[in-house]
Amino acid sequence: MPHDFSHLVIGGGVVGLAIAARLARTAANSVLLVERHSQVGTETSARNSEVIHAGLYHPPESLRTKLCIKGKNMLYEVASKSGIEYKQCGKWVVAQDEKQHEYLHKMYQRARDFTGVPLEWVSLSKASQLEPSIIAKAAILNSPTTGIVSAHSLMTYYEGQIEQHGGDIALNTAVVAIRQNETSGYTVSCKSDDSSDPIELTATCVINSAGLNAPNISNLLLPKERHVTAYYGKGNYFAYTHSQPKVNRLIYPCPSDHGSLGTHLTLDLNGRLKFGPDFEWVNSADDLQVNGQNLETVKQEISKYIKLDTSALVADYAGIRPKITQDSSKFHDFVIREEHGFPGFVNLLNIESPGLTSSLAIAEYVETILHQ
Repeated sequence: MPHDFSHLVIGGGVVGLAIAARLARTAANSVLLVERHSQVGTETSARNSEVIHAGLYHPPESLRTKLCIKGKNMLYEVASKSGIEYKQCGKWVVAQDEKQHEYLHKMYQRARDFTGVPLEWVSLSKASQLEPSIIAKAAILNSPTTGIVSAHSLMTYYEGQIEQHGGDIALNTAVVAIRQNETSGYTVSCKSDDSSDPIELTATCVINSAGLNAPNISNLLLPKERHVTAYYGKGNYFAYTHSQPKVNRLIYPCPSDHGSLGTHLTLDLNGRLKFGPDFEWVNSADDLQVNGQNLETVKQEISKYIKLDTSALVADYAGIRPKITQDSSKFHDFVIREEHGFPGFVNLLNIESPGLTSSLAIAEYVETILHQ
């Protein structure tokens, strides 16, 4: 008996949209994306730094590095042709002491020897001319392929691609159950806001790209011994309300652990400064109230690398990073896999930064998994 869809994608964030758009390009596919909210991209995809990452921080052999670098190149190419709003503004990573200088040196060597990501040293004298408000006491690495992109513009592009190639998006549609069919494929029970009874849909393949809710979706299908716990890393962002100083590129401090890249300076596409995210564990994915109590700590952190009027900083917004562990002392990679014993069911877990940058490459990777 034929299935309702060849591919059912769960989750309408930037990654789920990219996957659905990629799969819909194949004429033989019938693709449905289901999103539990009334709009796509309202969670992590709408509450981040909107940075196009270069691929600097993680192990060279990791998916997070490989897909970031490939996704970055794909994103710049697509954006330049498709009207997606972006800017390749570059980024400085600044060091304030010899320990941080050594960190940058290792970053430079790793990029040179393994990933090929372009990096260049900026002399402190040159830096003071280019960015007089920036403080760097030991060293600066410039990442020229870092940029910023409008997440909204990117997601609108993906939506257009889904529609153009005959795919469908169902909003206000929450997945409440998944079962593996005896012959092939899956039955997915979905509940809409305006219906009391779940609707059952069948699909040959199911892709779990539910972001913050991905562990819960996975647990609907996989046996208990393979269940995953969702953890939520909250990042608060702070806006700068003065017009001065002007900064022309992103500024990042040296990161202190694997949980966060530090409270960095980013720009929006109009050149306005914002700072964040900081990092704290929270118990709920709905805890989106900006923690203003962190403002004083943020002021202290950013004053180490920029001269500005910290009284002009105000709480702006917060976002949640989907995580599957609370151990930030170790690196944790993206999890993108077809689950053993469940052919055609692909899990995407721990898809945090650089998920937005990697979205096109992740979509290609998922398609490759399904075609193996």
